[in-house]
Amino acid sequence: MRRLGNTRRTTRTTGTKRTSRATAAGAACAAALAVLTAVPAQAQAPDSRTQQSRTPHWDLKDTGSPQVRFRGLAAVGRSTAWVAGTQGTVLRTTDGGASWRNVSPPGAAELQFRDIEAFDARRAVVLAIGEGEASRVYRTEDGGATWTESFRNADAKAFYDCLTFFDRRHGLAMSDPVDGKFRILSTGDGGRTWKVLPSAGMPAAQEGEAGFAASGQCLVSSGPRDVWLATGGAARARVLHSADRGLTWTASDTPIPAGDPARGVFALAFRDRTHGLAVGGDFNADQPSPKAAARTGDGGRAWQPAAEPPPAYRSGVAWLPHSRTAALAVGPTGTDLTTDGGRTWRTFDTGSYDTVDCASDLGCWAAGEKGRVARLEN
Repeated sequence: MRRLGNTRRTTRTTGTKRTSRATAAGAACAAALAVLTAVPAQAQAPDSRTQQSRTPHWDLKDTGSPQVRFRGLAAVGRSTAWVAGTQGTVLRTTDGGASWRNVSPPGAAELQFRDIEAFDARRAVVLAIGEGEASRVYRTEDGGATWTESFRNADAKAFYDCLTFFDRRHGLAMSDPVDGKFRILSTGDGGRTWKVLPSAGMPAAQEGEAGFAASGQCLVSSGPRDVWLATGGAARARVLHSADRGLTWTASDTPIPAGDPARGVFALAFRDRTHGLAVGGDFNADQPSPKAAARTGDGGRAWQPAAEPPPAYRSGVAWLPHSRTAALAVGPTGTDLTTDGGRTWRTFDTGSYDTVDCASDLGCWAAGEKGRVARLEN
């Protein structure tokens, strides 16, 4: 979206079977976070270091890039993560954030990376946003040692915001409306080649409607064919859903505030093809966002507002692995937790983050301004 362009996360298919041990660990993590958010700060242990060691918390990692804002994030696991941001920067860690390797594509310093999708420690696809040729896709198969530019937008009216992958081969990218409809780009070979899908199955966009390139989570997928697209900037904040990998779409209104270029749904997360979360609000720092979250239990056909939403605008959201009810939402003013599937949210951290992502081994990461990257610790 152009307003954020001037200033994702997908559900990954890993092939890893869910085990009772992982499920128990996920439930324990959610329970510990629930206890933390339920206890008033003044009632917590006086030794903050002892308290932090006993409860889940964000552990900041030194990326060595304080000048970069990371809105693109791909959590491969507790040890491996990729981040992408301003100044054409891509970093990768394989040791849990103890060290970071700058694996930025050569000649990309003028680009703004806003989304990155990683399949493992070696293979990743990154999206640069912007009008015309500023929107590009790069792909690596060797951990970022080399990159191939696999797509460069040639249409001055297009502005790409987000990526998502259904599996290691099939993925989509979305652009703000071109000639009155959102544009969808498709790959069937892991991002090596891309083609624009026909627009016949896409509903007409509202006046001023677009996506927010805030966290790489305005286009997300779950399973082999389902994908959702988040919108804002128009009279109604909507979520569009496709059950056939982007060929045909249906649109549903959400209760998240709209009616202004800075308001709408900024991020989506689906733990399966029916249960989803939406977060957003108004990204202007001086504006309130009283209804910043919503949930669905029918694949996005209908959305219900959170009874107790996050206290402010949120730009990223992710389900905790192996949990049916716990999720995290992040934004410039803090991180919130839900343990009841998005009905109520509680803030447990006030640090600034733009995006959040979790891997199946319980590795949850967050990233944002001033080079901030953190991993969730127990």
